[in-house]
Amino acid sequence: MESPFLTILASVAAVLLVAVTGGVGYLTLAGWRDRRLREEEKREMRRASSSTTSKNTAPKLKKKK
Repeated sequence: MESPFLTILASVAAVLLVAVTGGVGYLTLAGWRDRRLREEEKREMRRASSSTTSKNTAPKLKKKK
């Protein structure tokens, strides 16, 4: 006959295993999402700064007299 203590202990271990696995999955997903958003933000910043600098750094033509 099984001891009720072992049954409870096994149940608690199973619940903790599911909780920890879910937590790791959530943190992995959140990290992936944040990294993707940061990379997208960097690309937009580069695009915005390159379009701004290309307008400002264009060589100015001198007028001939």
